Amino acid sequence: MNLLKVHSEEFKLGRELRSEDAEGVLDALISETDESLIANVLTAWNAKGIEENEIYEFARILRLRMKRVNSRHETFVDIVGTGGSKSKTFNVSTAAAFVVAGAGIAVAKHGNKAATSNSGSADVLTELGINAAVEPKAAERCLNEIGICFMFAPNYHSLSPTLGKVRRGLGFPTIFNCVGPLCNPASAPHQLIGVWDGHLLPKMAGALARLGTKSSWIVNGNGLDEISLEGVTTVARIQSVTVSFDEITPEDFGIERRTLEEIRCSDSVESSATIRKILTGRSAGTPAENIVMLNAAAAIGLARPDLTTTEAVEVTRESIRSGSAHAKLEGLAAAIPA
Repeated sequence: MNLLKVHSEEFKLGRELRSEDAEGVLDALISETDESLIANVLTAWNAKGIEENEIYEFARILRLRMKRVNSRHETFVDIVGTGGSKSKTFNVSTAAAFVVAGAGIAVAKHGNKAATSNSGSADVLTELGINAAVEPKAAERCLNEIGICFMFAPNYHSLSPTLGKVRRGLGFPTIFNCVGPLCNPASAPHQLIGVWDGHLLPKMAGALARLGTKSSWIVNGNGLDEISLEGVTTVARIQSVTVSFDEITPEDFGIERRTLEEIRCSDSVESSATIRKILTGRSAGTPAENIVMLNAAAAIGLARPDLTTTEAVEVTRESIRSGSAHAKLEGLAAAIPA
């Protein structure tokens, strides 16, 4: 019997994927050409509920197999969301990446085209004039020479076009949304990872602690896969193998609380226009700039634990006002034009 059919039935019975079966199921998902079989197993998996060990096993295997980028930077970060949020905002983490890099902290950003959102990081970078799909050596050069790079997930992880097509067609996030952010090809020691579902936050945090990290946060902003401007954000703080949980608000960063209605966007074109306005200082004091500063400040805090939250916000503001953040965008676009 087909392995995916077997596990589809297992998931329908509520049974968790066993560690010893993980590699076989992953390979079956990659090699299968029958879209309905892939869709059935991913749908049953979601209905059962994704568990920590399942996330850990898939991420562990993909980390072992992935192509790698070597960084000359000892301290650098990744800022990434899982996607899947029902609040369709502009690409906050992509904008924040340029702000962090403009503040002098290298960024090795990992991402993909949209699967369950209006605009994936690769989509918006293309609109911003950057070739998102460059080969690993070019990304490595950008990271080491410019201080920021984008690593297009399909160039590092050998999955399959069929699997990608099915994921886009399902219209809901799957285990791959959880696993992708945990498989940074540069092995970033600090990560700010947003997850769309609060129930998955402790599971992803547990998996990341087992995989290994220096210090990272996994956040859920009440359904937003970013630190929210609207209210309370739940944070899983991973320090080496230790996980602790906390809640933060915009006020903790000295930032005014605003509604998400003010930062929604419909597609990558609108998102890129919003990002360019922020990085060129034309959105000063707006909710769009504030949510970028909020998330960038958290990432900076991971790399610079000597800073208070409000000091980290001031660093982000200076990165934007001085033009440094926009210069990082222009530098990456010049190095690898779309």
